[in-house]
Amino acid sequence: MPKHKIAMLTAGGLAPCLSSAVGGLIERYTALAPEAPIIGYIAGYKGLLQGKSIAVTPEVRAHAHVLHAHGGSPLGNSRVKLTNVADCVKRGLVKEGEDPLTVAANQLVKDGITILHTIGGDDTNTTAADLAAYLAKNNYGLTVVGLPKTIDNDVIPIRQTLGAFTAAEQGATFFENVVNEQSTSSRQLVIHEVMGRHSGWLTAATARAWRARLTALDFLPQFNLGRRHKDIDAIYIPELAIDIAAEAKRLKKVMDEKDSVSIFVSEGAGVADIVKEIEARGDKVERDAFGHVRLDTVKVGDWFGKQFGKLIGADKTLVQKSGYFARSAAANAADVELIRQMVEVAVDCGLKGVSGVVGHDEERGDQLRAIEFARIKGGKHFDPKTPWFAEMLREIGQVG
Repeated sequence: MPKHKIAMLTAGGLAPCLSSAVGGLIERYTALAPEAPIIGYIAGYKGLLQGKSIAVTPEVRAHAHVLHAHGGSPLGNSRVKLTNVADCVKRGLVKEGEDPLTVAANQLVKDGITILHTIGGDDTNTTAADLAAYLAKNNYGLTVVGLPKTIDNDVIPIRQTLGAFTAAEQGATFFENVVNEQSTSSRQLVIHEVMGRHSGWLTAATARAWRARLTALDFLPQFNLGRRHKDIDAIYIPELAIDIAAEAKRLKKVMDEKDSVSIFVSEGAGVADIVKEIEARGDKVERDAFGHVRLDTVKVGDWFGKQFGKLIGADKTLVQKSGYFARSAAANAADVELIRQMVEVAVDCGLKGVSGVVGHDEERGDQLRAIEFARIKGGKHFDPKTPWFAEMLREIGQVG
């Protein structure tokens, strides 16, 4: 009888690493423990609660490499917090009076799982920590090893989360077409809203990736097509205070000069002020199962469009969001390599019985290791004084 039985699940929002990470785990276990059965729970913790899973067959093992070329997740995702009993009951995932942690634990016991890999962000992995602690308290030996997925790159103390490199590259690809909309009318304001609740890393990295793409393009300034025409004019992130009046004065000069303005803004920039406005009107702000403000209902890009549109004399304002486009992509070469490194450590930790979230530990000299669950937190801020970002702001004329 095999010593181990492995389960995997992906949870939370999408990121360009889920499919590749699942494929990598299957490949690594096939190489090191080919006799160990592997299953994947469908739709994250939702599937665990419902007892829905799919087996990794010999055919899947033989063709696991195919998963590296795909975005999304072959297992499906959901946002479920096992300690939010009311939400689990409301969604019909457990019955009234049942404890979701107990239901999930019983399912793992029933399935004979000894190693559980959770691929997700801080919420996914802190939920995994709750589950592991519950099982340990009840004398059930389960090793839980998480892989850190989030395009925001905002998990403490992990240097680089999976999927973020690709999301920045894809956001730049998205904007390569969107920027051309500024030629549809005079005095066009184009706002590119980028994902990032607490951290401006993705917005900053996407802006850098776009400006790098500009250097590879040829231009014809003699015919109203210079590099300046497609460059970014402002970058707004949660970590920087924004003086609307001063920025409007600066951007009006830009509008007068080139007949368009392009702004990159994080979806979390200015959210506190926007929420205050909404609540002051007596309206309710929607939140998810983890208590986070639902940013898709706040509409940060629209808010900035309304703030600046009149102040800079825009004839037309266009707001475009790259989030779903960027997060649904297949992992690029940089992320595939990072996935490979993390998967090797994750599988080794799983087989050795070491629980935690795998990542380069910024508080331990960037060592790639299984970081203790208790030290995993979301909301890591991007440092706006990072040299390449500060230099980029100077180049576009924005005061940081």
